[in-house]
Amino acid sequence: MSIKASFAKLFAHYIHIKEQKWIQQPIESQQKVFLDLLYQAKETQFGKDHNFAKIKTFDHFAAQVPIRDYEELKPYVDKVVKGEENILWKGKPLYFAKTSGTTSGAKYIPLTKESMPTHIEAARNAILNYIHETGKADFVDGKMIFLQGSPILEEKNGIKLGRLSGIVAHFVPKYLQKNRMPSWETNCIEDWETKVDAIVEETFNENMTVISGIPSWVQMYFEKLQQKGNKSVGEIFKNFNLFIYGGVNYEPYRAKFENLIGRKVDSIELFPASEGFFAYQDSQKDKGMLLLLNLGIFYEFVKADEFFTEKLRRYTIGEVELNVNYVLIISTNAGLWAYNIGDTVQFTSLKPYRVIVSGRIKHYISAFGEHVIGKEVECALQEAMENTDVRVNEFTVAPQIGPKSGLPYHEWFIEFQNEPENMDEFALKMDYAMRKQNVYYDDLIVGKVLRTLVITKVVKNGFQDYMKSIGKLGGQNKLPRLSNDRKIADMLKTE
Repeated sequence: MSIKASFAKLFAHYIHIKEQKWIQQPIESQQKVFLDLLYQAKETQFGKDHNFAKIKTFDHFAAQVPIRDYEELKPYVDKVVKGEENILWKGKPLYFAKTSGTTSGAKYIPLTKESMPTHIEAARNAILNYIHETGKADFVDGKMIFLQGSPILEEKNGIKLGRLSGIVAHFVPKYLQKNRMPSWETNCIEDWETKVDAIVEETFNENMTVISGIPSWVQMYFEKLQQKGNKSVGEIFKNFNLFIYGGVNYEPYRAKFENLIGRKVDSIELFPASEGFFAYQDSQKDKGMLLLLNLGIFYEFVKADEFFTEKLRRYTIGEVELNVNYVLIISTNAGLWAYNIGDTVQFTSLKPYRVIVSGRIKHYISAFGEHVIGKEVECALQEAMENTDVRVNEFTVAPQIGPKSGLPYHEWFIEFQNEPENMDEFALKMDYAMRKQNVYYDDLIVGKVLRTLVITKVVKNGFQDYMKSIGKLGGQNKLPRLSNDRKIADMLKTE
């Protein structure tokens, strides 16, 4: 074992012991974060508008500070973007993470000197935790790659802005610089397809040991490697044994990845966003990701089935239950307050607190009252694929409310790598899995309001073409698994 790997194991052990302090005191850790956030922001405009100086309890906070999404917080954000100080957080932010997808165009998510280090610390600790649990550290001697957005930053009223992954690229620790790929020049390429081609050329003959990124875009990289080398990714990178991912559920991709790699590799799931780094997979044995309760984020949870009702109640970490679908609400040291990030989570463990991302509160199908969420469709597809040679590149689901004949149905748009021998039988397996998970969907099938789901095949690279057509190919962009309308469906090229 190299000196570098030995040091990594020692450091991993130290971090593990340090982390146990807040893991063993989760409620106290959150209370400390809560009071610290209020204290630091009490002299800001938002703090004064919401009486932070007088708030002592969570119930008082909930009464003073309503849940907001970006559109509702935008009047404050606009002032920060104009360069005004002490609006949402003390002083000015260091950066804006620029994202898209709202009704008003681009979102500008502030990153402060207090919040920025937590993104780096959480990503580092995820890897160190893996080293501590498994004892595997040799990968630190090889090359590592993170498929990310361009690190070229713009400037707006004296504050730099760009994609979160591009901003984070400026904070890679010095001890990783020699191992990190691709080169700065290649990372700056804006066109995603050109960028991936350049990354393939740069990495093909390197000792790649860690590869990281959103699975759908890493898949493109792997396919291009395979085409160039005419062999599996595992043969090209013989020491590649750790895949780090986030953004989407890996399970629908796992079989395809193992086929492309030629073997199984360990994986670490992360839950980062522009708004904060929320969780990482802390165990290769247990399901879920460790919710980070000590890194400047105070969490609230609202039951998803109550979110759009008058019964809405806000829960803190000590009140959550297992296997309930919660909307995640955050207050952060970047100046987001009772902020709805749009993700839904379910707890898989309460000792320690671990979560899975179950979907998006705005990405669901309930055209008939079925309340279908992302986790359900992903699990249904995974169950149907078990013990088969079926491989799926990508998929999305939309309702078909007005078919030319027969009952309405859920239409699954799937790009297959390997198709099922019997498509109708495969669809019935998926439908059965959906009905087991979702009683509302089952009732609609039994009551003959809906017919069983229908699979529509998407042409090869059809989803990539769609993402390219809307200017969202590559980087951190993700295809919605679910839509309550047919905007995506109507743009897909099908067979």
